[in-house]
Amino acid sequence: MSTPDASARSAARGRVGRAAQEVINKAQLFAERASWLLSAPTILRDSAREQVRILTVEALQARLRTLPVSELRGLVGRGARLGNLERAGFRTVADVHNARADRLGTVPGVGPTTAQQVSDAADKLAFRVSKDTRFRFEPDRRTPEQTQLLGTLAAIRYADSAVSSLREPMEFLSQRVTPLIAEANPATSKWAMLWSRRAKKDAALSALGKLDGVLADPKLASLSHTLDGAERALDSGSYSPDQLWQDYVSDAASFNALLSTLGGAGETDDVEAAQGFIGPELHQKITAVPLDTSLLRATLRGYQVFGAQYAVHQERSILGDEMGLGKTVQALAVFAHLAAKGQQRFLVVCPASVQINWLKEIERHSQLKAYSLHGRDREATGRRWLQRGGVAVTTFSTLGSLKCLDEAEIAMLVVDEAHYVKNRETKRAEHVRTVNGRAQRTLFLTGTPMENRVEEFRNLVSYLQPRLASRIDAGDTVASAKAFRRAVAPVYLRRNQEDVLTELPDKIEVEDWVQLTSADSAAYRQAVVDRNLMRMRQAAFTSHDSAKLERLAEIVEEALDDGLKVIVFSYFLGVLDIINRRLGSVVVGQITGSVTAAARQQLVDTFTQSERPAVLLSQIDAGGTGLNIQAASVVVIAEPQWKPSTEEQAIARAFRMGQIRTVQVHRLLAKGSVDDRVLEVQHEKRLLFDEYARKSDAKDADSRSVDPSEHRPDFLDDKAVPLERRIILAEQHRLGIVPGREPVA
Repeated sequence: MSTPDASARSAARGRVGRAAQEVINKAQLFAERASWLLSAPTILRDSAREQVRILTVEALQARLRTLPVSELRGLVGRGARLGNLERAGFRTVADVHNARADRLGTVPGVGPTTAQQVSDAADKLAFRVSKDTRFRFEPDRRTPEQTQLLGTLAAIRYADSAVSSLREPMEFLSQRVTPLIAEANPATSKWAMLWSRRAKKDAALSALGKLDGVLADPKLASLSHTLDGAERALDSGSYSPDQLWQDYVSDAASFNALLSTLGGAGETDDVEAAQGFIGPELHQKITAVPLDTSLLRATLRGYQVFGAQYAVHQERSILGDEMGLGKTVQALAVFAHLAAKGQQRFLVVCPASVQINWLKEIERHSQLKAYSLHGRDREATGRRWLQRGGVAVTTFSTLGSLKCLDEAEIAMLVVDEAHYVKNRETKRAEHVRTVNGRAQRTLFLTGTPMENRVEEFRNLVSYLQPRLASRIDAGDTVASAKAFRRAVAPVYLRRNQEDVLTELPDKIEVEDWVQLTSADSAAYRQAVVDRNLMRMRQAAFTSHDSAKLERLAEIVEEALDDGLKVIVFSYFLGVLDIINRRLGSVVVGQITGSVTAAARQQLVDTFTQSERPAVLLSQIDAGGTGLNIQAASVVVIAEPQWKPSTEEQAIARAFRMGQIRTVQVHRLLAKGSVDDRVLEVQHEKRLLFDEYARKSDAKDADSRSVDPSEHRPDFLDDKAVPLERRIILAEQHRLGIVPGREPVA
């Protein structure tokens, strides 16, 4: 009876010569393609760095062209005859910098000594300017060079993802194929095989047979197909320019985070500030262990890497970065690092208003499984989380009732908006304290600055490091914010925008998804029953327990604590009135359709000139055009508008020439409401399409399990039915409301 190896050799004998060469060529091509894919992130990054270097030089030249040659006078002294250079056409520092000294020396009235002095001065000034010159994307000036770099960045993002998922199978097959190619090579020549020793012939035939087997493996065919798609995606020129810019505008933070690792969208050179002013000894301990980001989908900036390393090393600490610096993604980086090291269960406790946002961010930025421990199925979901591992997200109000946590081993607890438990006497504080006692690590997140809230800060620290809490001295805060941060460095890390970034994206846009409360849901359902679209759009604000109003209050409070001014836009007067009552005296007024143009400008002037942080409310149609409101650097859109252009025009009131701060845009969105349908209209998608796609995915294993009532209703796509009517019908269908049968309140 022949062995498998003998059978393979026997089959391979008939393929000696040209057929063997074809097998080897095919195997070699696969190995080369696999090798190229694995090296693609490095190759693409090298290309991007060179593109950034060229664009940065162009940015430097543009700045030097704005400087008149007279700027050099302070560097060369009064004796230099710069007027002669200007008359000869050297009118800017760029003109001088780009000319050699001997060229300057040919200008009448400019001697060799002066020419050299002026040339040296131009070089010195150019060097100074270059220190704070970095390339930034300009969506309003879409040059081919910028578009090319965007394409390279898009390819890098794909390459990172592809290599992460394909590295293991690619390396395994390459390691199998490469030695077989060398062993099988003699089989490409009948003459060589004729004169080879028996052992070499058998080895060549055996290797050729094995190569045949590898190439016939369906797994290789699947990998080859994946490579085809990868090669297209890794071609930076294959991306549509319009799509690239659309992706950049909608997700500039991710592109700029990647750009910051390549020498663009730069971070500050002030390393001490980026590390929260901690001492060198603690810094050395924190950075000694590299952060494992293999399970993370996001690109981290340098200060974010340090923040995650800090949380890992210190074990129980507070991350207090200013709003907009990415506290959530730093917490996810810690989870990903610990998961890569074998830890399994992580828990997030947060306000109900941001729970949905956490679930979305986990899915978007990591490979970890997210579980919602909130609502009717929370215990069953909790048991799955305990068995399988991942990140469970629950709320302060639900935490105390979760039985699944009684015996849970938690690798890390994250408490978001940790200032919610500053009062240790509350029930929520008691529940957090209990879970904290069972967690191996704990990280509190709060964007509320603590320097001037010593007692509150001491209470938070007492959960984490009680001994340190007892030593916190209010005198440290009196000295300076830096002194305070140094004193509490073992437990508290905070960076402000000016601390860590010299250039932020002009606009940071955030979708703040909230889960409707029970009261919200009841109000919303009644509006759907009544077929009242306007009430449906306002329902998330009108209940006594509004999730949107709670999230808005949190955004405003954090912004005001950071000294920022806020403008809130809504289509509805009633919503603005509700917000006005909730926010109180920090509101300087409301811009509505009934306010005259002169009065509107007076409100804007009052808002701008206010020495204190303040809030301005505006109907989006009334204040969304024609006003300059650069004093606001936080913009809140209370509900999605039918046209994206309406929102963009409103945002442009703050995001315009003269704005000196990064504009943070928050779009308040309620999950499971008409907001989902409005976004579908904005993005020109089919109504309820994703809902039906999910149902199909769940049931296509057995067509008998599909409920005929769940087939997509024809009216959803019937353009003859007015859009507003279709949206109401879609929501009635989604909620299972049969017109005429639902009791009316």
